[in-house]
Amino acid sequence: MDLDVFVAAHRAEWDRLDALLRRHRRLSGAEADELVTLYQRAATHLSQVRSSAPDPAVTDRLTRLVARARSAVTGARTASWRDAARFFTTGFPAAVYRARHWWVPTALLSVVLTALVGWWVGVHADVRATIAAPQELREMTRPGGQYEAYYSSHPATSFAAQVWTNNAQAAAVCLVLGVFLGLPVLWVLFQNVVNIGIGIGLMQSAGRLDTFLGLLLPHGLLELTAVFVAAGTGLRLGWTVIDPGPRSRRTALAEEGRSAIGMAIGLAAVLLVSGVIEAFVTPSGLPTWARILIGVGAELAFLGYVYVIGRRAAKSGETGDIAASDRPVELPTAA
Repeated sequence: MDLDVFVAAHRAEWDRLDALLRRHRRLSGAEADELVTLYQRAATHLSQVRSSAPDPAVTDRLTRLVARARSAVTGARTASWRDAARFFTTGFPAAVYRARHWWVPTALLSVVLTALVGWWVGVHADVRATIAAPQELREMTRPGGQYEAYYSSHPATSFAAQVWTNNAQAAAVCLVLGVFLGLPVLWVLFQNVVNIGIGIGLMQSAGRLDTFLGLLLPHGLLELTAVFVAAGTGLRLGWTVIDPGPRSRRTALAEEGRSAIGMAIGLAAVLLVSGVIEAFVTPSGLPTWARILIGVGAELAFLGYVYVIGRRAAKSGETGDIAASDRPVELPTAA
């Protein structure tokens, strides 16, 4: 492509489109039709310039012009409660369901590794000696010790807020930084496995594993599931960088990235529920079986939400991405 000839041939159309966009009065019917036609042509011109002669100045002008024209043609739309309802009833559960091939294996492998770390710490005294001094270990695992006191160390409301913030940050790290080939996600999972495995091992060696599980399971089932969903989604995003499939890498990352951001919002709500359980149910005076039953109920409710509502939404074509009308226009690429 001879860029100078191309610009000279189409500059009048671009100038006319710019003039229509600058009109302060309402456009007539003929002018509105002309605006749509010129917008479509400018979008095609932008695609041709990008693929054949990507001059920065021309590309910048056309990008701005097409963006302004698209806004004028499609109109601005503000978010509403209907958007939030759509997200939580179809978008979020569908996104979680679609990512199940990533987060379910992540969860299973993490649970197995956690059990192995717990067994290793529990049966090897020399390993426990590297974690802390014997007196410190006894203080951590004794009745009323650090593991138990942790859940009642702060007022329930502030504790719930603190737990929710920490867990939401961990989930966000997995979702946002997964684009770096998933490496930050693996680090978060490693820390999670080691921390829980050490707790299991130490309490097992003290003969109080039932107490530890009674404190962990009520909130931990839902909390860990949310973390595994975030990790699996982050790993999928990282894999998209390596293998975008039939889509272009830019398009694939844009779609998966928007889905991951939406997932972060949905998982924040899930983690809020687990934080409330951890603050108000885990340290409560309820029998252990009752506390665990509440945690199991919350977990089953979430899995039903994903595998019933999410599966139905996914089969109807929902992906968890923003509405089609709000997505950037995918322009044709010249060969």
